[in-house]
Amino acid sequence: MNEELRIIISGGGTGGHIFPAVSIANAIKLLRPDVKILFVGALGRMEMQRVPAAGYDIKGLPICGFNRKNLMKNFIVLFKIWKSQRMAKNIIRGFQPMAAVGVGGYASGPTLNEAASMNIPILIQEQNSYAGVTNKLLAKKAAKICVAYEGMQRFFPADKIIITGNPVRQNLLENNISKEDAIKGFGLDPLKKTILIIGGSLGARTINESILNNIDIVESSGVQYIWQTGKYYNKEIMEALAKNKNLPMLYITDFISDMGKAYAAADLVISRAGAGSISEFCLLGKPVILVPSPNVAEDHQTKNALALVEKQAALYVKDSEAVENLLKIAISTVNDTDQLKSLSKNILKMALPDSAEIIAKEVIKLAERKK
Repeated sequence: MNEELRIIISGGGTGGHIFPAVSIANAIKLLRPDVKILFVGALGRMEMQRVPAAGYDIKGLPICGFNRKNLMKNFIVLFKIWKSQRMAKNIIRGFQPMAAVGVGGYASGPTLNEAASMNIPILIQEQNSYAGVTNKLLAKKAAKICVAYEGMQRFFPADKIIITGNPVRQNLLENNISKEDAIKGFGLDPLKKTILIIGGSLGARTINESILNNIDIVESSGVQYIWQTGKYYNKEIMEALAKNKNLPMLYITDFISDMGKAYAAADLVISRAGAGSISEFCLLGKPVILVPSPNVAEDHQTKNALALVEKQAALYVKDSEAVENLLKIAISTVNDTDQLKSLSKNILKMALPDSAEIIAKEVIKLAERKK
């Protein structure tokens, strides 16, 4: 009989860190149903709600990032880091994990540092093509480093790297709805070209303004749109469009709960360039125009986008040029069948399936080595 496995998974802050973490946990559980998994996150961040909703226990640390605008506030940050290190040590001593997994984000720093200091093997998963600060600092202590892009030896020791891809939401890959039924599900016309516009769960101002400021082009384009505005911007957009009573080509919502249906309906996607989203586009072979957010650490979304553009696997529009050019490029692209086929073919070549299972097997190997 195998000894019960105990694994800590740490990190979060954004959906881009949380979805892969939960996918890895689910994959470990499928391979070893006896496993005990404990998450460690940052208090007040998204993971403190999302992880329990996925069925896992989580402990919170009072950790936060450095304040680059007000250096005086960093004395408080340093205290929180010290306190988080002590709390992480107590959590690890109590849970006694056989391996620890870090997915990036504030909490993974103290958690994995303490795990390494107790000779618990650690694995880190880097979602982006430009490594995050926390993962770069942890790399020397990691036994394995799972990445989604080639060329990551710029940041990490080459002998520790495994190219696994990014785990994605499993329900997207198990979606069997036809394109026609998907389009009808949004109340749109199955005979027309469809563009899916995603601004993330909170929304993306520039992407939204690119549509809102060009409603005349939307109306005359002959194309239809599924537009996720994000909760933050939805009211403002609906009020601005109230005078345009007749916009049958637009399906507008603050949040799309069934992304599988939305992807099935779309001929072309407009999106930010988060690593998790890109992995979904690759696995589904979706032609995409990426508009990287300029408000992210080390401009990593631009680097993610360029990794695809270099292989003719996506189009890229700068945030500063989107309001003027994005919609025109999207309409031109969605009406060019050959370009859509080429983008789909090339992005599919970049897909790395079964990422969560591959990472889970590496975690289990490390844990069993610890016994």
